[in-house]
Amino acid sequence: MNLDLKNKNALVGGSSKGLGRAAAIELAALGANVTLMARTEDKLKAVQQELDVSRGQDHDYLVIDNSDSAGLKYKIETLVKLKNIHILVNNTGGPKGGALTEARADDLAQAFHNHIVCNHILVQAVLEGMKADNYGRIINITSTSIREPLANLGVSNTIRNAVSNWAKTLANELGVFGITVNNILPGFTSTERLEEIMIFRAEQASVSVEDMKTKMRATVPLGRFGKPEEIAAAIGFLASPAAAYITGSNITIDGGRTKSL
Repeated sequence: MNLDLKNKNALVGGSSKGLGRAAAIELAALGANVTLMARTEDKLKAVQQELDVSRGQDHDYLVIDNSDSAGLKYKIETLVKLKNIHILVNNTGGPKGGALTEARADDLAQAFHNHIVCNHILVQAVLEGMKADNYGRIINITSTSIREPLANLGVSNTIRNAVSNWAKTLANELGVFGITVNNILPGFTSTERLEEIMIFRAEQASVSVEDMKTKMRATVPLGRFGKPEEIAAAIGFLASPAAAYITGSNITIDGGRTKSL
């Protein structure tokens, strides 16, 4: 199975921590040159130092804030003048929790901007390079909520489904160029985001965070939370030549927790 990403350039969102960091490490281990992307420069520098350079790779980073779409567009367009991007991992922190009926219209608008508008800016910037080099992988990290809406994550449920429909449309349009577009749907994975969700749920239920953790873990047939590197392994596969015939798919990685097919 060909998983070799030597001479491929990857751009990974939210890669200063969590799933983005794990994805960047995995792609580098497979041979890709990785451009990290997140808001906090010192964390980006730290991750850059972790990346594998055993095959003479060249890794760098961009300090990006999705709330500034003009700045994002400028930096990405500057980057693609220097090198073509072959692998794009769209990964953005989820909206804050709460019931959908309590969400402000601005909350929905901001989430749409961060997850759809910014993803779209990135895709449009990298497409010509993917076409020119006859290699393109667009991988979006979304959520199992596109299959089963999660309680008290109303805005996230709404926007994650919008991302999935956006991605499916892109997959249909870009297939003719051999560019694939897929979504990864992580379940409960041991990241800072999961900690935030557990704290929020514990406060809502008036229980301890440890009790909430136990309750959430009990809903997973495998009996544990996922590891970021387990999600990253699937991202690495989808980014590889071996996954050339997989597109328009939603791939659930949640230890069996989601009950729907």
